[in-house]
Amino acid sequence: MASQNISMVCKGQEPLCVIPINGTYILGIYKGALSDFDILLRYRQKEGGRWSRIRTPKHIHWAVDMLIKHYSEPQETDSLINSLLSIWEQTTPLKSKEDQDSLLSAERLLAEVNADAEKYSTLAGKGEYSVKFLILIAKLLMVQEKTNMHDAFMFRSLLEKLKEHRNIFEIVSTATFH
Repeated sequence: MASQNISMVCKGQEPLCVIPINGTYILGIYKGALSDFDILLRYRQKEGGRWSRIRTPKHIHWAVDMLIKHYSEPQETDSLINSLLSIWEQTTPLKSKEDQDSLLSAERLLAEVNADAEKYSTLAGKGEYSVKFLILIAKLLMVQEKTNMHDAFMFRSLLEKLKEHRNIFEIVSTATFH
């Protein structure tokens, strides 16, 4: 696995799961502190042949990348957003160690994401992030949000604003929790 040579230890904490994506990203999933089954996401990105420092994916970065993709491929991006809204409706919070262990199967997550990403191949090369990376981050952010607050809706609101082609200020405000 490519990630074996890339440290994903963050603040002295080992990840619960490490997922390499396209040889360009390595995603680490960590134990969070907000609830019993909270997860934290961190990643490294290959830039100019070198791995970046460990970063936290932000909703705003995700949203901006979707806007860039929408500018290039509006119909395909709208289809992806609709698909993610469907995934939101099916996403359930983690309520047990078994739920968490099931979620943290790198093979299963990558298989799901690969199948989803193939549908949106025209978005490849548009924006900063790969479609696989964006879908994986979106799925995990949904689980994280619903696990920590069962009636949470921020990520869904962001998806809805993107779907409705709201103005940039509304999208940024939603993505930055304001």
